[in-house]
Amino acid sequence: MRRKRRLPPAPLPQRDGIDPVRVALPADGAWPTVRAYLVERLPVGPGVVDAMVRDGRLVAADGEPVTPDTPYLPGASVWFHRDLPAEVPVPFALDVVHRDEHIVVVDKPHFLATMPRGSHVTQTALARLRTELGVPTLGAAHRLDRLTAGLLLFTVRPEERGAYQTLFRDRLVQKEYEAVAPYDPEVPLPRTVRSHIVKERGIIAAYEVAGAEPNSESRVELVEHRAGLGRYRLTPHTGRTHQLRVHMNALGLPILGDPVYPVVAGPVPPDDFRRPLQLLARVLEFTDPVTGAAHRFVSERTLEAWEAYDTWAR
Repeated sequence: MRRKRRLPPAPLPQRDGIDPVRVALPADGAWPTVRAYLVERLPVGPGVVDAMVRDGRLVAADGEPVTPDTPYLPGASVWFHRDLPAEVPVPFALDVVHRDEHIVVVDKPHFLATMPRGSHVTQTALARLRTELGVPTLGAAHRLDRLTAGLLLFTVRPEERGAYQTLFRDRLVQKEYEAVAPYDPEVPLPRTVRSHIVKERGIIAAYEVAGAEPNSESRVELVEHRAGLGRYRLTPHTGRTHQLRVHMNALGLPILGDPVYPVVAGPVPPDDFRRPLQLLARVLEFTDPVTGAAHRFVSERTLEAWEAYDTWAR
């Protein structure tokens, strides 16, 4: 088995929990200077590259600033911090449920992305935890949708991250979710839902393909109901994107607050934190692949639409 090549250590520290960007210089390159290569290859224009060089924002692997005359060295690397987008702070706490020398388990609020992506960079669970806990090596072992609240597992040591990610890949983690959705006595429950889900890049909503071999499976149980609403226990046996939301919608029980299923809603202001999706990753249970310890974590969050519907809906 071929070993994954280890990246060289970054000569720049993290900034706001975000790693610096590494640019690898091609081994077959023939540019006269590092600047010449970056002007040709970076999609920012020569003025931006020159400003970065002038301000000392580009550094070589030894931490020395790149100058206009720094010669091109095939196979070398240069590093810089990208400009971070302006983000509206997510005004909810990220609660630490468990922490040891190997893992950190947190109870994520709604509206906070797991990892930096797109317009969500510093306002993510990973960036905030690295800063708040002072653990720059922290990495995510799995992911929750930005709109979903609940339990998330992070690893402390990069060399152990793969072992924990394998637990999720091999379905060795018992996950249980809670959702609030309409109650329909005509929908027989409990039941196991299986379907073939497709999620295309750039398309917001996933969809099911009728007649295709199932690639997703969820157990849906009704815990209790009142006033036309139901509280459901959802147990996914696979991990497709939006799987639980797709399956609940297919049953005619779309989860409250879902801006995608059954209909994709229009964009909302970034500071609008009203009516969060009523989906919670309630339980995370697994045997630690490093220590052998049996772990079972339970979220202490509640779903507002069940506790106080009028407050959630206003």
